[in-house]
Amino acid sequence: MAKGYWVARLDVHNMDGYKEYVAQNGAVFAKYGAKFLVRGGRFVAKEGSSRSRNVVLEFKDYETALACYNSPEYARLVEIRGPHAEADLVIIEGFDGPQP
Repeated sequence: MAKGYWVARLDVHNMDGYKEYVAQNGAVFAKYGAKFLVRGGRFVAKEGSSRSRNVVLEFKDYETALACYNSPEYARLVEIRGPHAEADLVIIEGFDGPQP
């Protein structure tokens, strides 16, 4: 079964306010078995636009990735994060077929 992923790009405008979101998101992500593959870190934008922060989360499958985002617990976190950051987030089903 293919894994599910969140790919998020953010511009944080108020780091003090954003820290509350970071402090509380671990419990929600743990409940859904999420694993951080990227959490900030250095990057180079080679094409297109970029934001200042990038995050990639891995879930056991696409359905779990959707369930986490649609949960009441995460909806509360979106409200906490909202005033302090602008975000682009996509939820993607991974590929587990044959590789070239």
